[in-house]
Amino acid sequence: MTQNTSLSPELDAALAEFAAQPNLLVCLDFDGCVAELVADAHSARPVPENAAAIEHLAAMPGISLAYVSGRPLETLRELAAPPEGTLLFGSHGAERWLGSDSPGLELTAEQQAARTRILEALEAIAAEEEGAWVEHKPAGGAIHVRHISDRALGEQVLEAARGALAVVDGAHLKEGKQILEAVVVKSTKGEAIDELRRLTSPEAVLFAGDDVTDEHGFAVLRDGDIGVKVGEGQTKAAYRIPEPRSLAEVLGRIAELRNTR
Repeated sequence: MTQNTSLSPELDAALAEFAAQPNLLVCLDFDGCVAELVADAHSARPVPENAAAIEHLAAMPGISLAYVSGRPLETLRELAAPPEGTLLFGSHGAERWLGSDSPGLELTAEQQAARTRILEALEAIAAEEEGAWVEHKPAGGAIHVRHISDRALGEQVLEAARGALAVVDGAHLKEGKQILEAVVVKSTKGEAIDELRRLTSPEAVLFAGDDVTDEHGFAVLRDGDIGVKVGEGQTKAAYRIPEPRSLAEVLGRIAELRNTR
């Protein structure tokens, strides 16, 4: 067996134990994990090496593949182009696709009204600063400041948004990298992973992510599971890789180990 020495010995050993299990669940965040973080969120695409590794892994028996992302479900499907059969959780778990009969997201009248207030508040903030823009999502909205080159100014825009959203009843804030999101449906990536675990009944779960909201996913992992943090920052994940393109090595190693069982 050829060991991939570009992975840490600790991660490589954990992957060997993980890959030996009969049934696996591999959950992936999209932005900053499968795809590079980019200023234009609509231009994000999987790193080619990651896309190839995901396609390979999805075709292997005993592996369930899922995306768990803050992206709206339809946007996630469009940008990630997941392999057939991939389970999808969008909007931090508020939206889901678990098969052809998966129900869509339905908001109550109160939630719809709160979503409208969220979007109005964020649009008003974004209109005050060139480079800030608002992403409309089924469960709420998000203000992006990655186009603002002055990081301090971008943080001021986010702080203004926090203040504006603080008075919106039913708004639940989610912090990210140069983004602030508010949703009207409380859901986390941890809850999504728990539901995926119940659905697929794996012996072990791997979750890879890069952002603050991914910490909810890392928090629900159990003994024998693997959490992989992409990039810098504090994390509950036991393992870390430096950048999105490194994910291909992790997924490729799982496939290699499965082939040599």
